[in-house]
Amino acid sequence: MSTLTTPEERLTTPAGRLRALARAEFTLLGRSRATLVTALLIPLVLPFSLRTAVDQMDIEDAGLSVGLVLLPAGLGFSLLFGVYGALVGIFTSRREELVLKRLRTGELRDVEVLCGTALPIVATGLVQSLVLVAGATALLDLPAPSAPHLAVLGLLLGLVMCAALGAVTATVTRTVESAQVTTLPFVLVSMVASGVTVPLELLPDRLASVCELLPLSPVITLVRGGWSGNLSAYEALGALATALAWTVLAVFAVGRWFRWEPRR
Repeated sequence: MSTLTTPEERLTTPAGRLRALARAEFTLLGRSRATLVTALLIPLVLPFSLRTAVDQMDIEDAGLSVGLVLLPAGLGFSLLFGVYGALVGIFTSRREELVLKRLRTGELRDVEVLCGTALPIVATGLVQSLVLVAGATALLDLPAPSAPHLAVLGLLLGLVMCAALGAVTATVTRTVESAQVTTLPFVLVSMVASGVTVPLELLPDRLASVCELLPLSPVITLVRGGWSGNLSAYEALGALATALAWTVLAVFAVGRWFRWEPRR
């Protein structure tokens, strides 16, 4: 059995096709100033706007510190604006410009088209999250995470979930401009009720129990619990199950309803 040796032959493998598409998407991303501002600058700036509000919260009674509030908030903003919001615009733009339709006529499979398109934004979100962790550690005296595996699992699940939810939202988004409207419900609900701006620990128990079921809540819970070490095994498993359920549901919805043709 012969092996593939030439660059042209290597591109016919799934990994090679993904690399080629991701490289092209990285180039397009560098040319889009609006997407770069949304994906890079907004998530880095927004956490600082919460500092005054956090100082007025009774976070010490909940076993939290400023760093344990602002770091998950920064990661949440990165997932919402840098991954979810950016991908809704990118998927919609590529669909309306017939890019996705043309890609499907070649060797690329549907899952490769979607993953290759999302890969640059997901990678950018991961790097941005690492920058936020480094900044919080240096500026907010944040200690090393007590359960780093929970924080890593939460972040990775958040990246995959928000990418899938971005593709789902793109199915109901007619134009790139309307993406600012179709993304608002998920962004606003997540910011208010998923522990991004107000930790769930500060909410009444009944309200917190409902908010824990929202898509981004388990991600924030795992990240914050990974640093604080205050998350029990039962709570961690519950958060993981909720995040996985939303991720699987979003992936199913993409496979079932994602639109490849322009919306007219």
